[in-house]
Amino acid sequence: MIAALALILAPLCAQAQGSPQIERGRYMVLTGHCNNCHTAGYAPKEGNVPEKDWLLGSGPLGWRGPWGTTYASNLRLTVPAMTEEQWVQYIKTFKPRPPMPWWSMKETTEQDLRAMYHYIKSLGPAGKDAQPYLPPDKEPKQPYNQAPLPPK
Repeated sequence: MIAALALILAPLCAQAQGSPQIERGRYMVLTGHCNNCHTAGYAPKEGNVPEKDWLLGSGPLGWRGPWGTTYASNLRLTVPAMTEEQWVQYIKTFKPRPPMPWWSMKETTEQDLRAMYHYIKSLGPAGKDAQPYLPPDKEPKQPYNQAPLPPK
């Protein structure tokens, strides 16, 4: 019974992977530069990170500034924990700490946010949660990006 169900559903899952909505979501993730922070090593490797490793969070890399130290979340765990409606509402109303460009994200169309949701979900849950935020008085472990740079 389970094997028969798997045979029926497999072509549908494969078809969904290449759907226009998922392809639009992939495009939005790429052109929105989500991977620059939410995929460990993406920027230094000039985007040469396998897609299976995308959006797993910044790993050990933090962003430190007057706000404290933040770590990019693992979107592959964040998105599946929300409904599509919750994701759209979340992005339209959130105001996280730097360096997240929330002012740009809230301008993203609902249609594009929905496409991003479906693309990220299509990658499947993987990895672990991001490191927790550290307040300004706590010294983070290396590596981290400093903003603004300390005086010389």
